[in-house]
Amino acid sequence: MKQRFHYFAPCPRGLEALLAQELNGLGAAEVKPTDGGVSFAGDWLLLMRANLHSRLASRILWRLAVKPYRNEEDLYQLARGFDWPELFDVSRTIKVVMTAQGSPLRSLDFAALKVKDAVCDRFRAKLGERPSVDTADPDLRIHVYLTEREASLYLDTSGEALFKRGYRVATGAAPLRENLAAGILQLAGWTPEQPLLDPMCGSGTFLVEAAMMALDMAPGLDRSFAFEGLRNFSADAWAKLCDEAHARCQPPRPLAIFGSDYDQAMLDATYANLDRFGLADCVTLERTDFLSRSAPAPEGVIVSNPPYGIRLDEQEQLAAFYPQLGDALKRSFKGWRAYFLTGDLRMAKLIRLSASKRTVLFNGALECRLFEFKMVEGSNRRIKPGEQAENQ
Repeated sequence: MKQRFHYFAPCPRGLEALLAQELNGLGAAEVKPTDGGVSFAGDWLLLMRANLHSRLASRILWRLAVKPYRNEEDLYQLARGFDWPELFDVSRTIKVVMTAQGSPLRSLDFAALKVKDAVCDRFRAKLGERPSVDTADPDLRIHVYLTEREASLYLDTSGEALFKRGYRVATGAAPLRENLAAGILQLAGWTPEQPLLDPMCGSGTFLVEAAMMALDMAPGLDRSFAFEGLRNFSADAWAKLCDEAHARCQPPRPLAIFGSDYDQAMLDATYANLDRFGLADCVTLERTDFLSRSAPAPEGVIVSNPPYGIRLDEQEQLAAFYPQLGDALKRSFKGWRAYFLTGDLRMAKLIRLSASKRTVLFNGALECRLFEFKMVEGSNRRIKPGEQAENQ
C-alpha cells in the first residue's frame, strides 16, 4: 500500500491547473500539469482516493513503463517484458488503447495488435492460456501513448470514464461532460454560499454537479472501478475510503441552486437525473424562457451551455437570440456574474456585452470558449465611437 507509483490523469483541455490543485488536495506528490492532463505520484490508497473523489479527471492511468522505441517490435518487447499475470487474472477481458503524437509508426491499429499479442503471449507462457479481448466493454484497458521516440505503457484503473458518475438517466441532444461542468463551476469561482442559476439547463449537468459539490458528495460513490479487478486490490481499504466519503456527505436539503428551461422534456430529464442521486429537493426548477425570467436572488452566478447552431437556419436564429440574451442580462441580472460555454465564437460579439474573460475549453474534441460577463449597474454594452453610455 505504501509503495509509490506514478500515474497520469487526463482531463478536458483547459482544466489542467484546476486538476493539479485537486490532486494536491488529495495528497498527491510530484504533481505536474501538462497539455491534456496531470502526472502525479503516490501510493495505492491515493489511486483509489483519486478515482473516488476527483471531479475533474477523466481517468486515472497507472504508469507501468516508459521506454524509447523505433518500431512495433520494440512495443511488443516493452509489453512482453511486464508480468501481466501478477496484475490480474486471465479471466479478465482486455482492450488495448493506442494514442500517438508525432509517432513515425504507420498504423496504430497494428501497433495495438502487437501490444495485445505481447500481453497474451506473457499469459500463455506462464499459465498456458490467455485473456480474451473485449473491445466494447473490457474489464481492463491497457493504454499506450507514443511520442516521436518514447512509448509509455499504462493500465487504466478507472474502467468507465470518471465523468460517467452514474446519475445520467436522461440526456439532451448534446450533453455536457460532467467533469467539464464541474470544472466550469470552479472556473466561475462558484461556492455553495452563492446562488446559482442555469437558465438553459438542458438535462441539468451543471445543477447536479453543483448539488453534489454543495453536499460534499464524492462523485465516484455510485459506481465501480477497474482497479477492483486487480490482484493488489484491498477490499477492506476500499470499504474504509467509501465509509469515510459517506460520512462526509451531507443529507439533501434545499439549496440556492436554480434551473430553468422552456422545454418541459428537458426539465423532466433534469429532474430524473437529480432524483437518481436523491437531489431532486435540493434544486428549484422552473419552466420559463430565460428572456422573460427574473433573477432568483439579488446577486449570484449564472452558468449555462446555450445551444450553438450547426445548420444555417440555426445559426441565423442564434444571431437574433444573442442580442436578446444580452438585453435580458442587463435588464434582470445586475449584480450577477454570467458564464456561458459555447462552441459558437460569434457569441461574444453578437451578445453586445463586454466579456471580462475568455477561457479556451474543450467539450470532447469540440473547441469552445467560456465567456465571463460581469453584470454591473449601468450598461455593460459595448459603446460605439461617438455614442454615450447609458445611466451616466
